[in-house]
Amino acid sequence: MRKKITKSKKAPEIKLGMHNLKVPRGAHKPKKLLGRGSGSGHGKTSTRGSKGQTSRAGRHFYLGFEGGQSPLIRKMPKRGFTNIFRKEYQIVNLGDLKRIKETTINPETLKKSGLIQNKEKPVKVLADGEIKTPITLQVHAISKKAVDKIKNSGGKVEIINV
Repeated sequence: MRKKITKSKKAPEIKLGMHNLKVPRGAHKPKKLLGRGSGSGHGKTSTRGSKGQTSRAGRHFYLGFEGGQSPLIRKMPKRGFTNIFRKEYQIVNLGDLKRIKETTINPETLKKSGLIQNKEKPVKVLADGEIKTPITLQVHAISKKAVDKIKNSGGKVEIINV
């Protein structure tokens, strides 16, 4: 007699979820049992070696500790300083002001046009580029060359106090 050939059924799909996750073998090791005799492999000195600072109780050292030797961070030269009164300006070039169609340009206008990030921080204009149209510029700081270029084009500059 011949065997009847049937289509084999697919194995049922197993959906992965929190209910059927298993921790891989060896993921959780038991805690080392220290000082349980020489037969345990962790006896006598309890894996700490013999004598010295690291074998004692309460052996905690700060980061960069070099065993009593002067640490590298204290050997490194310290140079310079940080000026706490430094003013951080947002820089705008004269050539970029051509994009703005308004005659009066102030930090709010510059923010709307995307030339500066924050209208509250001081703005400084530098002389990179040319300007042909007369404009009134209201900024916190400006270079001498930029002032000359604006006045030559028939415009004027007003300095805003911070």
